[in-house]
Amino acid sequence: MGQSFDTEYRHFIIPEYDNCEALIVYISGLVDTKVIEKDVLAPLMDCPCLPEEKYFAKRTGRIRKLIQSGVFVPFARETNQWRDLCDAVMEGDTVLFLDGSGSALILSAKKNEFRSIEEPEAETEVRGARDGFVENAQTNAALIRRRIKDYNLRFENLKIGERTKTVVILVYIESLVNESILKEVRTRLNRINVDGILESAYIEEFIEDSPNSVFPQIENTERPDKASAAILGGRIAILVDNTPFVLMVPTVFWNFIESSGDYYQRYHIGTFLRWLRFLSLFLSISLSSLYVLLTSFHQEMIPTSLALNIAAGRTGVPFPAVIEAFIMEIMLEIIKEAGLRMPKAIGQTVGFVGALIIGQGAVAAGLVGPALVIAIAIAAICSFAIPAYNMNNSLRLIKFPLIFLSAIFGILGYLAGIMAILLHLLSLRSFGAPFLAPAVPLDKSGFRNVFIRAPRWSMKERPGYSSPKEVKRQTGRSLNKPGPLIKK
Repeated sequence: MGQSFDTEYRHFIIPEYDNCEALIVYISGLVDTKVIEKDVLAPLMDCPCLPEEKYFAKRTGRIRKLIQSGVFVPFARETNQWRDLCDAVMEGDTVLFLDGSGSALILSAKKNEFRSIEEPEAETEVRGARDGFVENAQTNAALIRRRIKDYNLRFENLKIGERTKTVVILVYIESLVNESILKEVRTRLNRINVDGILESAYIEEFIEDSPNSVFPQIENTERPDKASAAILGGRIAILVDNTPFVLMVPTVFWNFIESSGDYYQRYHIGTFLRWLRFLSLFLSISLSSLYVLLTSFHQEMIPTSLALNIAAGRTGVPFPAVIEAFIMEIMLEIIKEAGLRMPKAIGQTVGFVGALIIGQGAVAAGLVGPALVIAIAIAAICSFAIPAYNMNNSLRLIKFPLIFLSAIFGILGYLAGIMAILLHLLSLRSFGAPFLAPAVPLDKSGFRNVFIRAPRWSMKERPGYSSPKEVKRQTGRSLNKPGPLIKK
């Protein structure tokens, strides 16, 4: 363990055990010293509760007797393995040694100083729970326990990282989860051999099926209700200590378009919002490309009056349309990144004001046309309608090759790029589940919950891509009929 400034070695004597020498070891910043003083040192040094029979400890073992009556911490465990003792100290536990004893005692006296449970900033909803995951894995597990009180709910503990020994917890319902998928998740996690895991993104990169793809294949969330819904659907949640982002597998493309708020509103509104997101997804990756191909190759497809206005706006612009688009897209990405890194109090203001000034200045200086600025702004706004931030980042990258293809081959290049994206999505898998399921291959029971938000009473089966043991979610008829008219 070495002689670090925060590692405490405290020697003392237990009078009742014939002045036996004892030693406790702990890291001062990770334990509650008041608990150590009150519940460990005071009972042992004052001995108010140790038995009067002097030979009782000799018959039963000193360590075992301390567990029974000498210490009053919530958790105490005896071990003779040095690795277990060192790991316990590093995790915030306290280790007690007794002179002449062949084993030691691990005492739980951790200091619970964590960020309070708050609403997630990145996944806000109008209606729904206001609590979010925090950086403590045990607290996150409790948030799921509060929602799912099934006897078959399982929490499987792993440690990954040679130096960080990060706690990773698999959460699933044993009577629902597919055993093959669960076995594959365990295999991929146990295969990770790295010095440290600091965030769930480390785990994501190690276990996803196609790490070289621009599209994420594992969904993450800060919302306990969203993770609980995934577990109830037969999926597996992966909690990682020291991060509030929980992973959920297997994942399909449509999970990134759905929002937990869709299921907290009437299904008509949820369906309408889902259509808006699909339209926003298309516009966010296509508007810049459509501008380039229409102004460079296919002017006849633009209405005459609009074509004249665009041509008048581009009068004096020294660059072709593709250079214009690349300049504005790159400037927009820089403004986004700068706004993200700046303090919150001024980040949004600087982002909006900077975009407005740069756009207006570029048009006034004759560097770009006003129509392109409008197209770039609409595409940027549409990108924020995608609920999943990691999918939003992927769409930001896809725009650039589409602009390039549109500038070289026109509409044929644009269509070829869209086809390449679709073919790539068809080739992806997430723990055996096709990435575009249940649309491709077609699963009628799950397909109706892709482009529409099906009514709650019609969602009688769990999603087929997770291959749950129990497919049925509802039994019998849940929808009530209108009651009789009440007469006076």
